Amino acid sequence: MDERVREHAAVLVDWSARIEAGDNVVLSVGPDAHELAVAVAEELGSRGANLLATYRSGEITRAYLQAHDGDFDANPAHELALLENTDVYLSLGGGRNTSATADVSGDQRQAYNDARREIREARLGTRWVSTVHPTRSLAQQANMAYEEYRDFAYNAILRDWESLAEEMAQLKTLLDDGDVVRLVSEGTDLTMRIDDRTAVNSAASVAYDSHNLPSGEVFTAPAGTEGTVTFDVPMTLRGEPVRNVRLEFADGEVVDYDADQGAAVIGDILETDEGARRLGELGIGMNRGIDRYTDNILFDEKMDDTVHLALGRAYDACLPTGESGNDSAVHVDLITDVSEDSRLEIDGTVIQRNGAFRFEPGFDG
Repeated sequence: MDERVREHAAVLVDWSARIEAGDNVVLSVGPDAHELAVAVAEELGSRGANLLATYRSGEITRAYLQAHDGDFDANPAHELALLENTDVYLSLGGGRNTSATADVSGDQRQAYNDARREIREARLGTRWVSTVHPTRSLAQQANMAYEEYRDFAYNAILRDWESLAEEMAQLKTLLDDGDVVRLVSEGTDLTMRIDDRTAVNSAASVAYDSHNLPSGEVFTAPAGTEGTVTFDVPMTLRGEPVRNVRLEFADGEVVDYDADQGAAVIGDILETDEGARRLGELGIGMNRGIDRYTDNILFDEKMDDTVHLALGRAYDACLPTGESGNDSAVHVDLITDVSEDSRLEIDGTVIQRNGAFRFEPGFDG
């Protein structure tokens, strides 16, 4: 076993999920994540946690959804009971086909998601963390050799997370103190309200309200979105390629949309429910270990010199106590490159220009 697999497992268990003796842990394992699952199981055993491993496959999901008549039972009791008795939910991605569910209809996906709202809430109520084991399918999707992709993935995952958390805290403070964010670049002039919101310093640990490994972003839950935005980072959504998405917002909602490729997918997402037309997240990437696009949102949204916005669900960690944010069955991230001819303002003050932050050397305000 590559020693970096064991390091990955240790970071996941200790830094990310903060697992302790007696914790009830569900380990959801992708088909080609077996090696990482073994390493995680060793870490869990040595800490006296209670392990239940489950198997998750895109091919299994496709077979089920394609065969079902679409009248899904709401929140099946056996799965809900499992999650309601779970302290930690660890998702180890690593499938054999990144487009395994590409031919499942949008209506079928929506029906399935709508029927599982309580299950989704129960999972999000655990100390959940998602990560991936570098696999050949992910390397192929990233257009990289397998060995090259493994180096890339571990460079993003095995970081000095404490130091990065300290660096990102500076941006969190700026967002916490601000009222209005404006993003300007080619094809984009967008304003969002962030008053009374709390930004999350997403340092790959539940201790920071962060649930991805790798992470390396600061995000908040915007409201009152106005203007236009262009997402120029290529992506695959629901198994379909999406290129140069353009959204127009008025009164906080998407009122028009287009894309050079994949416009129909964007339309399906927007029709999921009322909340799918509103933003649930404004995220700013700060992980310099991610130095190229890989067509995998877990990595790409954390890349330095990028900003991402998510249609749909907002995270409670960003909201005042007792306030419910944007609710939706989806949370779909879209990414724009801000490395050139761009600026990010808070209350009229430029805090990032062409990818450089005002607290970094060489910032040109």
